[in-house]
Amino acid sequence: MIIKGTSCAGAKRLAAHLTRTDTNERAEVLEIKGTVSETLSGALKEMEAVAAGTRCSKPFYHASINTPVEERLSDEQRAVAIDRLEEALGLTGQARVVVLHEKEGREHCHIVWSRIDLEKMRAVSDSNNYRKHEEVARALEREFGHERVQGAHVERGDAPRPERTPSHAEMLQAERTGISPQDAKELLTGIWQGSKNGKEFVAALEEKGWTLARGDRRDFVAIDAAGGVHSIARRIDGARVADIRERFADLDPAKLRSVAEATAFQRKQHADRNKEAGPSRIPKMGGKAFKLKPASSKDDAVQARGPNERGRTPGVGSAVGLANGLFSALLGETPTPRPKPTTPPTQEMDAEAQRRQDLMRQLSREITPETQRDAEIERDRGRERDRG
Repeated sequence: MIIKGTSCAGAKRLAAHLTRTDTNERAEVLEIKGTVSETLSGALKEMEAVAAGTRCSKPFYHASINTPVEERLSDEQRAVAIDRLEEALGLTGQARVVVLHEKEGREHCHIVWSRIDLEKMRAVSDSNNYRKHEEVARALEREFGHERVQGAHVERGDAPRPERTPSHAEMLQAERTGISPQDAKELLTGIWQGSKNGKEFVAALEEKGWTLARGDRRDFVAIDAAGGVHSIARRIDGARVADIRERFADLDPAKLRSVAEATAFQRKQHADRNKEAGPSRIPKMGGKAFKLKPASSKDDAVQARGPNERGRTPGVGSAVGLANGLFSALLGETPTPRPKPTTPPTQEMDAEAQRRQDLMRQLSREITPETQRDAEIERDRGRERDRG
């Protein structure tokens, strides 16, 4: 079992990635928990909106749990694995979405949590996350009877450090650019072996449509034809940082573009080439293989939302109605019509509604007068419907 994950930003980008059916045979939303919105895109936007009241620049924690084809997880095992990872990362009780992908018969699931602690209005720490991934994976392998995977951080003993696998960010970049880490390694290693100095390396790199840039954290990085960033040291077999510095001694880093400049240049070149080649077919996201079953009844709706809703229909009651209206105003969505309750709403506000009401107070500083008026109108309409 391999578990990967990292903190990240970008609700729109995440939604597009999680619903891709051009690179996956199946993409199915399994759970949306802890948010007012019942759609994947809306839930992620809602998590992002909560982070607007904090200084956190990466409000999501995106993890994936991967197993070989022959060790496919059952629904019960998957639930155990997700909850165990959530606990280890300190994200218990946080809003989350779970999406299952299937590719070439192999299933893997993605989990995206909100990192924002609503009580403290600050981000949950993501320190030592790689070690926590491995600790959870090794424990689950023993529990499920799966074959052990040698990691780099825990239970190594005298075993050599395994070869580095692509990070989560590198995998996402590969999907965006179409250039895998292995493809980049083969290209750069070949150029390295055929060049004697930095200038020869740069010339050969540019012939392939790539360019060399001055790294922000490293001495040199390569920018591929689509604008992807690659560490030179990680993409050349058998080369150490000292070897690269020695060979590139004839290059003046000050004369190279920065990563931002080189990335912008490569993306513009890439766009110009595509424009000259004519319109291309863009794979549609969320095709027939994208599944999110609509609730056929109130009970189904509660089940789809997850156990955190405690049996209450979303949108019923003034507190939940106010939260729905405010979030809809923040996200630019049209509030979902709420069913008329068949029984009077409970007199005691449950913990979930109280939590959302507290969140609304925190977000009030971010709400414009126009949004406030819209939210008040929605609240009044909700009270009228509740009374009716």
